Amino acid sequence: MTMTTTITPIRPKWAGTMTDRERFVRQMHYAPVDRCFNMEFGYWDDNFEVWPIFKDHGITNNRDADIFFNFDRIEAIGGKVWLHPAFPETIIEERETTNILMNEDGLLAEVPKDGHDTIPHYLQSSVRTPADWAKVKEERFRRDDPARKVDLARLKARHPESRDYPLGVSCGSMIGKVRDMLTFEGLAYATYDYPEMVEDMVETCCVLVEDFLDQVLGHFDFDYASGWEDICYKAGPIVSTRFFRDVVMPRYKRINERLKAHGIDIWYTDCDGNVRPIMPYFLEGGINCLFPYEVNSCVHPAELFKQYGKELRIMGGVDKMALGAGRPAIKAYLESLAPLVARGGYIPFCDHRCPPNVDPDDYIYYLDLKEAMFGLQ
Repeated sequence: MTMTTTITPIRPKWAGTMTDRERFVRQMHYAPVDRCFNMEFGYWDDNFEVWPIFKDHGITNNRDADIFFNFDRIEAIGGKVWLHPAFPETIIEERETTNILMNEDGLLAEVPKDGHDTIPHYLQSSVRTPADWAKVKEERFRRDDPARKVDLARLKARHPESRDYPLGVSCGSMIGKVRDMLTFEGLAYATYDYPEMVEDMVETCCVLVEDFLDQVLGHFDFDYASGWEDICYKAGPIVSTRFFRDVVMPRYKRINERLKAHGIDIWYTDCDGNVRPIMPYFLEGGINCLFPYEVNSCVHPAELFKQYGKELRIMGGVDKMALGAGRPAIKAYLESLAPLVARGGYIPFCDHRCPPNVDPDDYIYYLDLKEAMFGLQ
């Protein structure tokens, strides 16, 4: 029998006169709210090992941390829209301080033996040629895979019509997971060496998302859509803007047609790095919200709002560097965000997982200050 642990919140929920669902929907549509929606993106795994506030209370993961800090509730429904079955994770070689393993996307990766958080060093992909892709597609991307069928009854029991929190529908990834499979370098070469293969990979991602959406849309009153790309770094996207416009964006448009037909007009995608070169194509494709919006790889959120107005929404955008720089820096940065929160269309939280270099006492100061500035007045 599985034992469940009850998490006792360490702080009261922010006071309010609206439900979490009402607040989120109105804030994302630039309508007046009782207070700001209160959420965070989470923490590095290392935080759960080194922050006393987590260790002393048995908090070991981000979902428990959300309950522990009593954040507003936000949920999403997703399906199997990527490869299935996954490649079995296997240790290929043990080295002195690292292991070479095959991950679930079929990549050979070098990872530290001690398990600390770091970006793996990817060595080789299982997909390097169109023939490789054809084999993997046949074996692991079958549209008729029974695992892709959604258990509607289970999901409806979990998310009843009477819910008081926002519920989203996941629209997967059109190119980010392709990057995961091919590696950064592999995708860069493949878009030139095998453009038809890469487009077929994007099309496959799109069709699997469409199949999933066709099963759930109409059965739930979704408040937003979500996605994941992570195809940008500080200098911009890792694919050409032309490729993004001509290959990726048309798939967004197809998905957006389904979303709009069911009244879903807020769609965020999780894409780190400098998104400015592809921002027009996000918007044209239907993605009108950025999440968790990394500041140092791009610009202050105010700059993008100045450029795109109320066509754009942003979730995130609290510079993690400011969180690690002490209380005066935290206060100054939150003060720079105050006009954006008042304007609407913006929910502030750390612009990725909060790193362990942030002093936990300063983090509590940040949460307290956020409530004082953006909570119920």
